[in-house]
Amino acid sequence: MKQFDLIISNTNWYLKYIGIPLTVGVAVYSLLKQICTKRRRSALQGKVVVITGASSGIGEALAHAFYDQGSKVVLAARRLNELERVKQDLQSKKMSIKTQEPVILVLDLAELDTITKFVENVHEVCGNIDILINNGGVSHRGSILHSKMEVFKQIMYINYFGTVALTKAVLPRMVEKKSGHIVMVSSIQGLIAIPDRAAYAASKHAMQAFSDSLRSEMKQHNINVTVVSPGYIKTAVSLNALSESGSAHGVMDKSTAAGFTPEYLAQRMVDSIVNKENELVVSQFFPNLAVFLRHFAPTIYFWIMERRSMKTN
Repeated sequence: MKQFDLIISNTNWYLKYIGIPLTVGVAVYSLLKQICTKRRRSALQGKVVVITGASSGIGEALAHAFYDQGSKVVLAARRLNELERVKQDLQSKKMSIKTQEPVILVLDLAELDTITKFVENVHEVCGNIDILINNGGVSHRGSILHSKMEVFKQIMYINYFGTVALTKAVLPRMVEKKSGHIVMVSSIQGLIAIPDRAAYAASKHAMQAFSDSLRSEMKQHNINVTVVSPGYIKTAVSLNALSESGSAHGVMDKSTAAGFTPEYLAQRMVDSIVNKENELVVSQFFPNLAVFLRHFAPTIYFWIMERRSMKTN
């Protein structure tokens, strides 16, 4: 009986002096963080935000998220008709704050020679670029053995070299004015690599490394770099992914279909940007577990990936 009383006494002491104050402290911190984030979001009004891959999916959701904050969004992608659709959708919204007309500019990240001109056009129309969101890209479905070399080259040109070229073209003006924010939409596969995604994962790993170097170099110029690593997001990414031959994969993966909505990711990204976070990972449990195992139990990770590869062959 005395032992039971002691347990009750210790539990009451823990709740009174540790549990309840800790819970209240966490709740207050979360509330204050939300208030600060909301206040920081207001600073996005009037900012020029360039979004690549803005014709659908994550890019389209980001266009809505920034437009809702009063930003001047520059919609960039290859498909002009889809960009016009997104612009029309934005302008049809009933807004309680002052908004600015979105700008449409066609951009093909694989055409590196056109990127400098694209940035010049943005500066000519908008005056400057406050935030660059490197979202445009393409995925891959296929084995290393059977995928054509042209597929590897195309994915690297779009996902990596195009992003690097655009970032480099934007940086001089940002450095000059000592202000700016570069956002890289990578992938959870920029942190791990899985079977039948080699070309895509390699391009995202390269983006991660480039971003880490960029962040350290740009700190002295007051330019922030945020890398976003989404897991499964419900977009057409698997439909548009390149197959081993280079044609469209044309299949909606079950994991992609069950993923987070682009709108949810876009809101998380806006908060991450206004809070000037270095990294944001938005993913499901198993991809997050894979990242953990890759770093802290690599032997187990390698074994799991070997078994996964056997199942797909």
